Amino acid sequence: MPSCFSFCSALVLVATTYVLTAVSAEKVTTCDSDRLNVHRLQCEQGVINVRRAFYGRSNSAVCAEGRPPQQVENTRCSRRGTVNTLRRRCNGKKTCVVNTDFFRNPDPCVGTFKYLQTTFTCLPATTVVACEETLAHLSCGSGKVIFVYGADYGRRDRTTCTFRRPARQIRNVECLRPTKIVQNRCNGQNSCTIRASNNVFGDPCGGTYKYLEVAYTCRCKMFFAYLTFQAHF
Repeated sequence: MPSCFSFCSALVLVATTYVLTAVSAEKVTTCDSDRLNVHRLQCEQGVINVRRAFYGRSNSAVCAEGRPPQQVENTRCSRRGTVNTLRRRCNGKKTCVVNTDFFRNPDPCVGTFKYLQTTFTCLPATTVVACEETLAHLSCGSGKVIFVYGADYGRRDRTTCTFRRPARQIRNVECLRPTKIVQNRCNGQNSCTIRASNNVFGDPCGGTYKYLEVAYTCRCKMFFAYLTFQAHF
């Protein structure tokens, strides 16, 4: 049985190839319109990892059906920061829903019919949910450490953490606050406990009963050190 050290050494040597070939990428395209169009990313297994995201137009054939030529001829139209927005909202989740209306202001090219396109992979992960004022426990086996993909504090559905809660406390499902607090406290540790509380994460929606969602994986210490080193370059 190879040791964690030798296994991680091999991972570090082929890390770039591993990341690119371990999972196949999926591409989702949502045409924009005057109505609120839903851009939906979903992983049947694992959690979302956004690789690329684009709002605007880079191809005259995409989302062009029924559109006059002047609305699809500008193929140098893009909104800056789209990929960072999608990563903040979607990374570490099994399902992510975004309305294209979110990207319309400011309009990157008035008069051009635009679309939102995202390329993502599904990363294997452990998901932990802790209801408000309870504890979230993250742990790894011997010789491995926590690597948090993403965490959110708030509410995005009416089914999670609803036992004996009045309807008014679970009505708001547009209450999500991505947070790096879990990453900052838990990354690199063998185990970690953190309270799902307004005192820790702030209150993104007063009156709503919230929960903490965390997606993480366990890495050998050497591989985690490599990922941390890469993040600085």
